Amino acid sequence: MMDKDLALLHEKIDYLTEQFEAQQRQREAWDELKQDLIPITNHMIKLSINELEEIGTDFELEDLLFLLKRFLRNTHLWMHLLDRLEAIMDLADEASVLGKQAFANTIETLHQLERVGYFAFARGGYYVLQRIVTEFSEEDVRALGDNIVNILTTVQKMTQPEMLTLANSAIDSMRDQTIENVKPPSTLSLLRQLSDPKVRIGLSKMLSIVSSLADENAGEIKN
Repeated sequence: MMDKDLALLHEKIDYLTEQFEAQQRQREAWDELKQDLIPITNHMIKLSINELEEIGTDFELEDLLFLLKRFLRNTHLWMHLLDRLEAIMDLADEASVLGKQAFANTIETLHQLERVGYFAFARGGYYVLQRIVTEFSEEDVRALGDNIVNILTTVQKMTQPEMLTLANSAIDSMRDQTIENVKPPSTLSLLRQLSDPKVRIGLSKMLSIVSSLADENAGEIKN
């Protein structure tokens, strides 16, 4: 029984010793913290004094109290502004996500255009435009502007189906009959071809063209 009481007493003494040592360590740590904070606090006080000296008589304690009261009186307004700010931040986050998606879609679209050949066509068009600028003078451009209606009218007539069919037929005929393969026709064979209605229609069209050219030249000579 005596041994148990003695062991219990030793445990209590050890516990009290540990508590005392812990308190001693805390006190030493607090003292070290105070020693570290004293220079920082003094420096902050000095800076505050210097700043207040710059303000001088413009600052009064009543102004600070009035500002604090007004701030507290308009708490609901500040809460409303904070809600607006949170909404704006959420909108900014969504806009950032959409912007990244739009940028990715734009990059993909540009890549597809590059694969199809739009950029190569644009580079070729720029080369053609550069050649036009270097080869034609200002007077040529003005003359083109004065005659653009006639040019477009001529192009419109040339793109009619019957004109395109006639041009394709003439090109195919000239391609099939090269100079090396064509034998000079005799006068008799030419006269025989005149019996073909198609030949006579073709000659009639050719004569009409020659006649119109002759009329244009006659008008220029009279002028």
